Amino acid sequence: MLTVLGIETSCDETAAAVVRGRAPGPGEILANVVAGQMAEHRPYGGVVPEIAARAHVEVLDGVIARALADAGVSLGEIDGIAATAGPGLIGGVAVGLTTAKALAIASGKPLIALNHLEAHALTARLTAGVAFPFLLLLVSGGHCQLLVCEGVGAFTRLGTTIDDAAGEAFDKTAKLLGLGFPGGPAIEAAARGGNAKRYRFPRPLLDDDGFDFSFSGLKSAVRRVVEDGDMQDAAVRDVAASFQAAAVEVLVERTRKAMRAVASRGIKRLVVAGGVAANKSLSAGLADAARGDGFELTVPPVALCTDNGAMVAWAGLERLELGMVSGLDFGARARWPLDSARAGIAGAKS
Repeated sequence: MLTVLGIETSCDETAAAVVRGRAPGPGEILANVVAGQMAEHRPYGGVVPEIAARAHVEVLDGVIARALADAGVSLGEIDGIAATAGPGLIGGVAVGLTTAKALAIASGKPLIALNHLEAHALTARLTAGVAFPFLLLLVSGGHCQLLVCEGVGAFTRLGTTIDDAAGEAFDKTAKLLGLGFPGGPAIEAAARGGNAKRYRFPRPLLDDDGFDFSFSGLKSAVRRVVEDGDMQDAAVRDVAASFQAAAVEVLVERTRKAMRAVASRGIKRLVVAGGVAANKSLSAGLADAARGDGFELTVPPVALCTDNGAMVAWAGLERLELGMVSGLDFGARARWPLDSARAGIAGAKS
């Protein structure tokens, strides 16, 4: 058994966790501490990079100390120290990675610098021991991608967003409607009482031959309705419901297309990760699509879909087990595609 400390600071969550186990999992989460920054960013309607980085500096040491204490282990009993090295807000990423390097030097433990997207991808192995290969829909505020996961460090990206990520579109739509931040839960709550058929918003790229996503046109359509209309409570609920229906349809149908494409390769497992996976309309639609195409669907618990240290610790554990450790000269990266063969194509924050 390996025991790994994981540190996550790529956006607005300061997180540290201790995980124990062996691949392919499931593993044991000994501690999982997350300090959010929602109050700091709410007045701005979104995450402010400078504020996020400063908040990481202020609380990270305490978060790590609490994770070790909750796990009942000392730094000397840890087998490795994993940290997100990108992609993400570069200031925040640098805070976590620098701290991990300092701990690695002080303890003599190996450093594992991780791709944040790989950490999301491997969460289903931590929670359910999912075997390779599988299809992953990663859908969050910063990322919207379809990936074939064939092994640790072995990913093929089928599609990505060419503009906004899905979660980003939810946040911006919520801001337009005055629903607050974070936008995903606010849109879902407002949509429950709305008429999803009142506004026929566009479904960008729905019938396109590829697997990419686009949400900018959908967001712009919402803006036009908001600017042209009288946004009383009923209208706000109807816009929220109509927007959510459009976004979910695009996500489900693009994923369905990807499932049919990879089925010929013997892949029959769909994994969903990222904060937007918490949306009940999306999870229900994906469950129906997976069932209809004979796929097994795995969605980690919501707390492990959003950014957290446990996913980083587990991905670090898998890499450590394979001897895939990092040098202390490994630098923080704002962009870091999982699939290096497609590093030059369009795709926000990938």
